[in-house]
Amino acid sequence: MGITIDSGFRPDPARREDILKKDLGFGRYFADRMFTVWYDAGKGWHDAKIGPYGAFEVDPAAAVLHYGQACFEGQKAYYRQDGEVGMFRPTKNARRFARSCERLVMPAVPEDLYMEALETLIDVERAWVPRGEMQSLYVRPFMFATEPLQGVRAASQYVFTIILSPVGAYYAEGFNPVKIWVTEKYVRAVPGGTGEAKDAGNYAASLAAAAEANQAGCAQVMWLDAVEHRYIEEIGAMNVMFVIDGKVVTSPLTGSILPGITRQSIMQLVQEWGIPIEERRVAIDELIDAVRSDRCKEVFGCGTATVVSAIRSLRYRGEEIPVSEKPGEISQRLFDTITGIQYGRGPDPHEWMHIIPRRAT
Repeated sequence: MGITIDSGFRPDPARREDILKKDLGFGRYFADRMFTVWYDAGKGWHDAKIGPYGAFEVDPAAAVLHYGQACFEGQKAYYRQDGEVGMFRPTKNARRFARSCERLVMPAVPEDLYMEALETLIDVERAWVPRGEMQSLYVRPFMFATEPLQGVRAASQYVFTIILSPVGAYYAEGFNPVKIWVTEKYVRAVPGGTGEAKDAGNYAASLAAAAEANQAGCAQVMWLDAVEHRYIEEIGAMNVMFVIDGKVVTSPLTGSILPGITRQSIMQLVQEWGIPIEERRVAIDELIDAVRSDRCKEVFGCGTATVVSAIRSLRYRGEEIPVSEKPGEISQRLFDTITGIQYGRGPDPHEWMHIIPRRAT
Protein backbone atom coordinates (compact mmCIF):
# COMPACT_ATOMS: atom_id res chain seq x y z
CA MET A 1 0.00 0.00 0.00
CA GLY A 2 1.33 3.41 -0.91
CA ILE A 3 1.54 6.10 1.77
CA THR A 4 0.63 9.66 0.80
CA ILE A 5 2.71 12.40 2.41
CA ASP A 6 1.08 15.80 2.75
CA SER A 7 3.66 17.85 0.85
CA GLY A 8 1.80 21.09 1.46
CA PHE A 9 2.33 20.98 5.22
CA ARG A 10 5.16 23.25 6.40
CA PRO A 11 6.04 22.74 10.09
CA ASP A 12 7.79 25.43 12.09
CA PRO A 13 11.43 24.38 12.71
CA ALA A 14 11.72 26.89 15.55
CA ARG A 15 9.03 25.03 17.50
CA ARG A 16 10.94 21.78 17.17
CA GLU A 17 14.25 23.35 18.14
CA ASP A 18 12.69 24.99 21.17
CA ILE A 19 11.12 21.73 22.38
CA LEU A 20 14.31 19.69 21.93
CA LYS A 21 16.16 22.13 24.21
CA LYS A 22 13.67 21.52 27.04
CA ASP A 23 13.65 18.98 29.83
CA LEU A 24 11.68 16.52 27.73
CA GLY A 25 10.28 14.28 30.46
CA PHE A 26 8.09 11.54 29.03
CA GLY A 27 5.16 12.08 26.67
CA ARG A 28 4.90 15.86 27.08
CA TYR A 29 5.63 16.97 23.51
CA PHE A 30 4.72 15.62 20.08
CA ALA A 31 6.27 15.76 16.64
CA ASP A 32 4.73 17.72 13.78
CA ARG A 33 3.31 14.81 11.81
CA MET A 34 1.41 11.58 12.35
CA PHE A 35 0.43 8.55 10.30
CA THR A 36 -3.17 7.41 9.79
CA VAL A 37 -4.82 4.61 7.85
CA TRP A 38 -8.49 3.66 7.95
CA TYR A 39 -10.27 0.33 7.94
CA ASP A 40 -13.78 -0.59 6.77
CA ALA A 41 -15.13 -4.13 6.78
CA GLY A 42 -15.40 -5.32 3.19
CA LYS A 43 -12.96 -2.68 1.97
CA GLY A 44 -9.95 -3.32 4.16
CA TRP A 45 -7.21 -0.79 4.91
CA HIS A 46 -7.24 2.40 2.83
CA ASP A 47 -6.13 6.04 2.66
CA ALA A 48 -2.73 5.66 4.32
CA LYS A 49 -1.42 9.15 4.94
CA ILE A 50 1.22 11.16 6.78
CA GLY A 51 -0.07 14.60 7.65
CA PRO A 52 -0.05 17.22 10.41
CA TYR A 53 -0.42 16.06 14.00
CA GLY A 54 -3.92 17.00 15.05
CA ALA A 55 -7.22 16.06 16.62
CA PHE A 56 -9.59 13.38 15.35
CA GLU A 57 -13.23 14.08 14.69
CA VAL A 58 -14.92 11.18 16.49
CA ASP A 59 -18.64 10.40 16.49
CA PRO A 60 -20.13 10.50 20.01
CA ALA A 61 -21.38 6.96 19.37
CA ALA A 62 -17.94 5.66 18.31
CA ALA A 63 -17.56 2.13 19.63
CA VAL A 64 -14.28 2.90 21.39
CA LEU A 65 -16.03 5.37 23.69
CA HIS A 66 -18.60 2.82 24.82
CA TYR A 67 -17.05 -0.62 24.46
CA GLY A 68 -13.33 0.08 24.74
CA GLN A 69 -11.93 -1.43 21.55
CA ALA A 70 -8.48 0.18 21.64
CA CYS A 71 -4.93 -1.17 21.77
CA PHE A 72 -1.44 0.20 21.29
CA GLU A 73 2.29 -0.44 21.23
CA GLY A 74 5.27 1.34 22.73
CA GLN A 75 8.53 1.61 20.76
CA LYS A 76 11.50 3.95 20.48
CA ALA A 77 13.74 5.34 17.78
CA TYR A 78 17.35 6.11 18.79
CA TYR A 79 19.91 8.52 17.38
CA ARG A 80 23.01 6.37 17.04
CA GLN A 81 26.70 7.19 17.19
CA ASP A 82 27.06 6.68 13.45
CA GLY A 83 24.41 9.34 12.77
CA GLU A 84 21.70 6.87 11.76
CA VAL A 85 18.35 6.35 13.46
CA GLY A 86 17.45 2.85 14.59
CA MET A 87 14.68 0.89 16.32
CA PHE A 88 15.03 -2.10 18.63
CA ARG A 89 13.40 -5.28 17.22
CA PRO A 90 10.38 -3.46 15.72
CA THR A 91 8.94 -6.49 13.96
CA LYS A 92 8.40 -8.05 17.40
CA ASN A 93 6.15 -5.10 18.25
CA ALA A 94 4.31 -5.44 14.94
CA ARG A 95 3.53 -9.08 15.73
CA ARG A 96 2.52 -8.38 19.31
CA PHE A 97 0.24 -5.59 18.09
CA ALA A 98 -1.43 -8.08 15.75
CA ARG A 99 -2.01 -10.45 18.70
CA SER A 100 -3.52 -7.63 20.77
CA CYS A 101 -5.85 -6.79 17.88
CA GLU A 102 -6.88 -10.43 17.57
CA ARG A 103 -7.73 -10.62 21.28
CA LEU A 104 -9.95 -7.52 20.96
CA VAL A 105 -11.56 -8.74 17.70
CA MET A 106 -9.98 -5.91 15.73
CA PRO A 107 -8.44 -6.20 12.26
CA ALA A 108 -4.73 -6.93 12.26
CA VAL A 109 -2.46 -4.41 10.57
CA PRO A 110 -0.35 -6.30 8.00
CA GLU A 111 3.28 -6.40 9.14
CA ASP A 112 4.55 -4.86 5.91
CA LEU A 113 2.15 -1.90 6.29
CA TYR A 114 3.07 -1.50 9.98
CA MET A 115 6.78 -1.42 9.15
CA GLU A 116 6.37 0.86 6.12
CA ALA A 117 4.39 3.31 8.24
CA LEU A 118 7.06 3.31 10.98
CA GLU A 119 9.93 3.76 8.55
CA THR A 120 8.29 6.49 6.50
CA LEU A 121 7.01 8.56 9.41
CA ILE A 122 10.25 8.36 11.41
CA ASP A 123 12.30 9.20 8.33
CA VAL A 124 10.14 12.26 7.57
CA GLU A 125 10.44 13.31 11.23
CA ARG A 126 14.03 12.21 11.89
CA ALA A 127 14.95 15.75 12.97
CA TRP A 128 12.71 15.11 15.99
CA VAL A 129 14.95 12.31 17.28
CA PRO A 130 16.73 13.93 20.24
CA ARG A 131 20.48 13.51 20.69
CA GLY A 132 20.91 13.97 24.44
CA GLU A 133 22.08 11.31 26.89
CA MET A 134 19.44 8.55 27.15
CA GLN A 135 16.98 10.55 25.06
CA SER A 136 14.96 8.93 22.28
CA LEU A 137 11.89 9.36 20.10
CA TYR A 138 9.00 7.47 21.65
CA VAL A 139 6.81 5.85 18.99
CA ARG A 140 3.16 5.16 19.79
CA PRO A 141 1.23 3.04 17.26
CA PHE A 142 -2.42 2.60 18.28
CA MET A 143 -5.81 1.59 16.93
CA PHE A 144 -9.37 2.23 18.01
CA ALA A 145 -12.91 1.54 16.81
CA THR A 146 -14.61 4.46 15.06
CA GLU A 147 -17.92 2.94 13.96
CA PRO A 148 -20.97 4.68 15.50
CA LEU A 149 -22.36 1.78 17.47
CA GLN A 150 -24.83 1.22 20.29
CA GLY A 151 -24.68 -2.53 20.63
CA VAL A 152 -22.13 -4.87 22.15
CA ARG A 153 -20.26 -6.34 19.19
CA ALA A 154 -16.99 -5.83 17.37
CA ALA A 155 -17.01 -2.67 15.30
CA SER A 156 -16.61 -2.65 11.53
CA GLN A 157 -14.58 0.59 11.23
CA TYR A 158 -11.20 1.51 12.75
CA VAL A 159 -8.28 3.89 12.46
CA PHE A 160 -4.65 2.93 12.96
CA THR A 161 -2.36 5.82 13.88
CA ILE A 162 1.27 6.45 14.83
CA ILE A 163 2.37 9.51 16.78
CA LEU A 164 5.87 10.48 17.92
CA SER A 165 7.15 12.08 21.11
CA PRO A 166 10.75 13.10 21.98
CA VAL A 167 11.45 11.82 25.50
CA GLY A 168 14.01 11.61 28.26
CA ALA A 169 14.07 9.17 31.17
CA TYR A 170 10.76 7.57 32.13
CA TYR A 171 11.41 8.03 35.86
CA ALA A 172 12.69 11.22 37.46
CA GLU A 173 15.19 8.96 39.27
CA GLY A 174 16.71 7.93 35.92
CA PHE A 175 18.53 4.62 36.35
CA ASN A 176 18.66 4.98 40.13
CA PRO A 177 16.64 2.32 41.98
CA VAL A 178 12.98 3.17 42.70
CA LYS A 179 10.55 2.37 45.50
CA ILE A 180 7.72 -0.06 44.75
CA TRP A 181 4.26 -0.37 46.32
CA VAL A 182 2.90 -3.93 46.65
CA THR A 183 -0.88 -3.77 46.28
CA GLU A 184 -3.21 -6.39 47.73
CA LYS A 185 -6.32 -4.37 46.99
CA TYR A 186 -6.15 -4.16 43.20
CA VAL A 187 -5.20 -6.62 40.45
CA ARG A 188 -3.93 -5.91 36.95
CA ALA A 189 -5.39 -8.84 35.02
CA VAL A 190 -7.14 -12.17 35.45
CA PRO A 191 -6.65 -15.56 33.74
CA GLY A 192 -8.66 -15.58 30.53
CA GLY A 193 -8.77 -11.78 30.43
CA THR A 194 -6.81 -9.32 28.31
CA GLY A 195 -3.63 -9.14 30.40
CA GLU A 196 -1.37 -10.41 27.64
CA ALA A 197 -2.67 -7.76 25.20
CA LYS A 198 -1.70 -4.08 25.18
CA ASP A 199 -5.34 -3.23 25.66
CA ALA A 200 -6.01 0.39 26.66
CA GLY A 201 -8.52 -0.80 29.27
CA ASN A 202 -5.80 -2.66 31.17
CA TYR A 203 -4.02 0.63 31.76
CA ALA A 204 -7.17 2.47 32.82
CA ALA A 205 -7.75 -0.28 35.40
CA SER A 206 -4.23 0.27 36.79
CA LEU A 207 -4.67 3.97 37.62
CA ALA A 208 -6.23 3.55 41.07
CA ALA A 209 -3.32 1.39 42.25
CA ALA A 210 -0.83 3.82 40.71
CA ALA A 211 -2.44 6.67 42.66
CA GLU A 212 -2.22 4.57 45.83
CA ALA A 213 1.48 3.97 45.16
CA ASN A 214 2.11 7.66 44.51
CA GLN A 215 0.46 8.62 47.80
CA ALA A 216 2.82 6.19 49.54
CA GLY A 217 5.85 7.84 47.94
CA CYS A 218 6.48 4.95 45.54
CA ALA A 219 7.26 5.12 41.82
CA GLN A 220 5.31 2.04 40.74
CA VAL A 221 3.01 -0.82 41.72
CA MET A 222 3.90 -4.49 42.14
CA TRP A 223 0.98 -6.59 40.95
CA LEU A 224 0.05 -9.89 42.56
CA ASP A 225 -2.03 -12.57 40.85
CA ALA A 226 -5.81 -12.14 40.78
CA VAL A 227 -6.71 -15.57 42.18
CA GLU A 228 -4.61 -16.02 45.32
CA HIS A 229 -3.20 -12.49 45.68
CA ARG A 230 0.11 -14.16 46.36
CA TYR A 231 2.25 -14.57 43.26
CA ILE A 232 4.12 -11.64 41.70
CA GLU A 233 3.19 -10.89 38.10
CA GLU A 234 4.43 -7.47 36.95
CA ILE A 235 5.68 -4.09 38.15
CA GLY A 236 3.60 -1.23 36.77
CA ALA A 237 3.59 -1.72 33.01
CA MET A 238 6.86 -3.69 33.12
CA ASN A 239 7.86 -7.31 33.43
CA VAL A 240 9.76 -8.12 36.62
CA MET A 241 12.86 -10.20 37.33
CA PHE A 242 14.64 -11.36 40.48
CA VAL A 243 18.18 -12.58 41.12
CA ILE A 244 17.71 -15.35 43.71
CA ASP A 245 20.44 -17.82 44.70
CA GLY A 246 22.51 -16.78 41.69
CA LYS A 247 19.65 -17.40 39.21
CA VAL A 248 17.60 -14.88 37.25
CA VAL A 249 13.95 -15.70 37.91
CA THR A 250 10.92 -14.22 36.14
CA SER A 251 7.19 -14.82 36.16
CA PRO A 252 5.94 -17.18 33.42
CA LEU A 253 3.65 -15.99 30.63
CA THR A 254 0.37 -17.48 31.80
CA GLY A 255 -2.00 -15.22 29.87
CA SER A 256 -2.24 -12.40 32.41
CA ILE A 257 1.26 -11.03 31.78
CA LEU A 258 2.38 -8.97 28.80
CA PRO A 259 5.00 -10.80 26.68
CA GLY A 260 7.65 -8.10 26.79
CA ILE A 261 10.20 -7.72 24.00
CA THR A 262 12.78 -6.39 26.46
CA ARG A 263 11.98 -9.39 28.70
CA GLN A 264 12.61 -11.81 25.84
CA SER A 265 15.85 -10.04 24.92
CA ILE A 266 17.09 -10.14 28.52
CA MET A 267 16.35 -13.84 28.84
CA GLN A 268 18.39 -14.53 25.71
CA LEU A 269 21.32 -12.41 26.91
CA VAL A 270 21.36 -13.97 30.38
CA GLN A 271 21.41 -17.47 28.91
CA GLU A 272 24.31 -16.52 26.62
CA TRP A 273 26.23 -15.16 29.61
CA GLY A 274 25.92 -18.52 31.33
CA ILE A 275 23.67 -17.27 34.12
CA PRO A 276 20.91 -19.74 35.07
CA ILE A 277 17.41 -18.47 34.34
CA GLU A 278 14.04 -19.79 35.47
CA GLU A 279 10.47 -18.98 34.51
CA ARG A 280 8.40 -19.78 37.58
CA ARG A 281 5.92 -18.25 39.98
CA VAL A 282 7.44 -16.29 42.84
CA ALA A 283 5.29 -15.62 45.90
CA ILE A 284 5.61 -12.24 47.61
CA ASP A 285 6.46 -14.01 50.88
CA GLU A 286 9.24 -15.98 49.14
CA LEU A 287 10.68 -12.77 47.68
CA ILE A 288 10.65 -10.92 51.00
CA ASP A 289 12.26 -13.89 52.77
CA ALA A 290 14.93 -14.10 50.05
CA VAL A 291 15.63 -10.36 50.33
CA ARG A 292 15.90 -10.45 54.10
CA SER A 293 18.16 -13.50 54.08
CA ASP A 294 20.37 -11.87 51.42
CA ARG A 295 19.59 -14.67 48.95
CA CYS A 296 17.93 -12.16 46.60
CA LYS A 297 20.55 -9.72 45.38
CA GLU A 298 18.51 -7.81 42.80
CA VAL A 299 14.94 -7.05 41.77
CA PHE A 300 14.34 -5.12 38.56
CA GLY A 301 11.62 -4.25 36.09
CA CYS A 302 12.19 -4.25 32.34
CA GLY A 303 10.41 -2.73 29.37
CA THR A 304 10.72 -0.37 26.43
CA ALA A 305 10.23 2.84 28.43
CA THR A 306 12.90 2.14 31.08
CA VAL A 307 14.95 -0.74 29.57
CA VAL A 308 15.91 -1.90 33.09
CA SER A 309 14.65 -0.32 36.31
CA ALA A 310 16.29 -1.47 39.54
CA ILE A 311 14.15 -1.73 42.67
CA ARG A 312 15.31 0.04 45.81
CA SER A 313 12.65 -1.16 48.25
CA LEU A 314 9.22 -2.76 48.58
CA ARG A 315 6.37 -1.24 50.60
CA TYR A 316 4.23 -4.16 51.79
CA ARG A 317 1.65 -4.21 54.58
CA GLY A 318 2.91 -1.01 56.11
CA GLU A 319 6.56 -1.99 56.10
CA GLU A 320 9.37 -0.89 53.80
CA ILE A 321 11.69 -3.76 52.89
CA PRO A 322 15.01 -2.50 51.46
CA VAL A 323 16.40 -4.35 48.43
CA SER A 324 19.37 -2.37 47.12
CA GLU A 325 20.56 1.23 47.20
CA LYS A 326 22.13 0.92 43.74
CA PRO A 327 21.63 -1.20 40.61
CA GLY A 328 23.01 -4.72 40.95
CA GLU A 329 25.70 -6.29 38.80
CA ILE A 330 23.32 -8.10 36.46
CA SER A 331 20.82 -5.25 36.03
CA GLN A 332 23.68 -2.81 35.36
CA ARG A 333 25.23 -5.15 32.80
CA LEU A 334 21.87 -5.65 31.07
CA PHE A 335 21.19 -1.91 30.98
CA ASP A 336 24.63 -1.15 29.57
CA THR A 337 24.44 -3.94 26.99
CA ILE A 338 20.97 -3.15 25.67
CA THR A 339 21.42 0.63 25.58
CA GLY A 340 24.81 0.07 23.95
CA ILE A 341 23.06 -1.85 21.18
CA GLN A 342 20.30 0.72 20.85
CA TYR A 343 22.55 3.78 20.65
CA GLY A 344 25.27 2.09 18.60
CA ARG A 345 27.85 2.25 21.38
CA GLY A 346 28.36 -1.51 21.49
CA PRO A 347 28.18 -4.60 19.27
CA ASP A 348 24.87 -5.93 17.99
CA PRO A 349 25.64 -9.62 17.36
CA HIS A 350 21.98 -10.59 16.92
CA GLU A 351 21.20 -7.69 14.56
CA TRP A 352 18.40 -6.52 16.82
CA MET A 353 18.59 -2.95 15.56
CA HIS A 354 16.57 -1.94 12.51
CA ILE A 355 18.07 1.11 10.81
CA ILE A 356 15.49 3.53 9.40
CA PRO A 357 16.17 3.89 5.67
CA ARG A 358 16.46 7.33 4.16
CA ARG A 359 13.98 8.11 1.41
CA ALA A 360 15.35 8.97 -1.99
CA THR A 361 15.14 12.72 -2.54
